This record gives sequence, C-alpha cells and structure tokens, in this order.
Amino acid sequence: MKYTTLPNTDIKVSKICLGTMTWGNQNTQDEGFAQMDMALDKGINFFDVAELYPVPANAETYAETERIIGNWFTKTGNRDKVILATKIAGPGDYTAHIRTTGFSKDALNEAVNNSLKRLQTDYIDLYQLHWPERNTNTFGQRDYKHNPNEEWEDNFNDILHHLDELIKAGKIRHVGLSNERAWGAMRYLEESKHNDLPRMITIQNAYSLLCRQFESDLAEVAHRENIGLLAYSPMACGVLSAKYIKGKDQPNSRLNLFPRFSRYSSAQSTEATKRYLKIAEDNGMTLAQMSLAFVNERPFITSNIIGATNLEQLEENINSINISLSEDVIKAINKVHEEIPNPAT
Repeated sequence: MKYTTLPNTDIKVSKICLGTMTWGNQNTQDEGFAQMDMALDKGINFFDVAELYPVPANAETYAETERIIGNWFTKTGNRDKVILATKIAGPGDYTAHIRTTGFSKDALNEAVNNSLKRLQTDYIDLYQLHWPERNTNTFGQRDYKHNPNEEWEDNFNDILHHLDELIKAGKIRHVGLSNERAWGAMRYLEESKHNDLPRMITIQNAYSLLCRQFESDLAEVAHRENIGLLAYSPMACGVLSAKYIKGKDQPNSRLNLFPRFSRYSSAQSTEATKRYLKIAEDNGMTLAQMSLAFVNERPFITSNIIGATNLEQLEENINSINISLSEDVIKAINKVHEEIPNPAT
C-alpha cells in the first residue's frame, strides 16, 4: 500500500480508501465485515461512510452502514487502526427522511452525536458536509444555473463556528467537504483564514475517466490551497469494469438496480468506455486496473475511494495501487478525453 497525508495534518492515510455505501443494501453485515478485514490486511487504514448510507437512501435502511462499521469495531477492537470519515447529509428531497434543518447548529450536533453512537466510537477523524445547502450544480449537473428566488443565506461562518465547537468537544478531529464547487470551497477557506476557524482539509467529489470535471476549476484550488481530493465513483458505478459493454453484468449490478445513475451508461459514456477498454487491453491491463491507476496517480488526489460488492472485486481494486501507467497510456487516455470530455458529468 502507498500512503499520503491528509492536508494540513500529520495523519497518514492509505492512497486507497475503503468505500462502504453498499453495506446494508447490496451487501450484508457479514460481507461488510469481510471487506473491512481484507482491506485492513492489505494496508488500507482509511474508511469512508456517511449517515445516509446505504445508497440509494431511504428511511428503511437509513444509517445501516454506520451501524455495520460500529459493530465491526466492537467485534474486532480495530478502531485505533482506522482513520474514519463520515458525513452529515445535506438538505433536500433525497434526505427529507433524515432531517430538514440543513447544517444548523442543532442539525450538526444531532448528526455527529448519532453517528458516534452508531459507529460505537468517541471521535470521528474527518467529518464532511455531504453537499451544499445552497443551489448549485452537483450530482451530474454540468452547468450552474442561478435561481434568483433562492432562499439560502450565506452561513459559511456560522457552520465553521458550529464545527469548531464539535472539534473543541473532542467529537471530531478535522472537517471536509463533499460534492462542493470551487466557489463554496474558497468561501470556506477564506472564512477559516480570516477568522481563525477550522480549515476544510479535503473535498470528496466524483472523479473517474468518465467524469474529470474536477480538473476544470477545483484542481487549481486543490493545488494552490492544499485541499485534497477524495475521489468517489472512480469506477463510474461499475461501468469501468467493462461488465456492461461485455454483457457480464448481473440483475443485481448497480446500474440495473438503480437507474438514477444512468449518466454513466449514456451513449457517450458507453462509447468512451469502449475506447478506454481498448487502451487497457492493448497494454495488458483490465479496464478496472487502468481506470483506478489513473485516479491513483493524479497529483491532486489524497485518496481514491473504492467500493465493491464482493471480495474478488475488492482485491482487484486494491491491487491497482501497484500499477503505474506509461506516458503513452496517459497520452491515449487524454486523447479520448479530448474527443469525448466528461460524458458522465
């Protein structure tokens, strides 16, 4: 395994992070336990979860993934071996069954305290805001369209003050963002800088061969402001395993179960995937190996969040850390990107 440091801290984390959002829906507790056992054995010390997991979120399975992780901590005693990240759900129809109070002080206190209880731990290493409260272009929306009737009011400073109280109480150690845009990231960073408030150290956004939108503006923020990307969906919901274009998908494969992720199987995404598959096979790799190695090697990546529904997939994904892509492969990948840019954004 290779390791990096969470920006502006002395915390070492594995370059591969274990994603958990299928546990409690597509995966049982026993399967989640087996994945955590394997990950830890292979050097992964960084786990990512969220209060709304498993995905898709619903009231029946709400927070089950955190409960599974907490049960594993209690069973194994391995809490001290893991850097643990979780998130508070942002407001919206998608999470109305959780709460409707956004990132208010009461909402943050409730979310953190409940996560600590479910996770059976006294502290969270990295606490993230799952998506912005304001209207902006997240979750597959390519362009920003302003809503002049938006009721949101600037509350970046208030949120950081509330998070500061939770840090001082010892409940969380550091804070980060998720599904955020450049303007929001910079607003948080400026508030921290000028008001001696906690600094956002990471941003967890989608990043893969089919979705490189992070490079358009946030990559510069990441480099110049030292805020690290935690890349999620590096396999584009399994599309970059090539199982869909090869007809090897199963009824319980993610895109077959959850059509809301259809942007990864659009005509443009499928054409790009076919081209990436040829590059991988021409260079003696599986598409999964090449896709993950590409993400692992990006200079703005702090950790690559992988997920799997079985141990065979998990092992292949973890082993991507041992693959280095040649300049010719990178050049071929970038040529496809120039011709079919960000088809899944």
